[in-house]
Amino acid sequence: MRINLTKKEIINSIYMQIGYSKKISENLLEDLLSVILNELILKKKVKIPKFGTFILRNKKSRIGRNPKTREEKVISERNVILFKVSKELKDYINSND
Repeated sequence: MRINLTKKEIINSIYMQIGYSKKISENLLEDLLSVILNELILKKKVKIPKFGTFILRNKKSRIGRNPKTREEKVISERNVILFKVSKELKDYINSND
């Protein structure tokens, strides 16, 4: 079963743990995400200690194929965001089995 974590749930968690109003909690989350995104665009890499690293990578254009129709199509060049988990987070996840 797939469970998604929504922005609303994160905002509620900040609200419950820190005690700020929900509006302040929402602004805090939005500011955090915008800082990460802006740094990623400017520097192509954002490292958050003990969590992981976000990397902006350019994918070249390539030929793809529709599996149903076997029709070939050019997939355009684009930027993708990669995430690499830190060793500390991996160890934490694996120690709590």
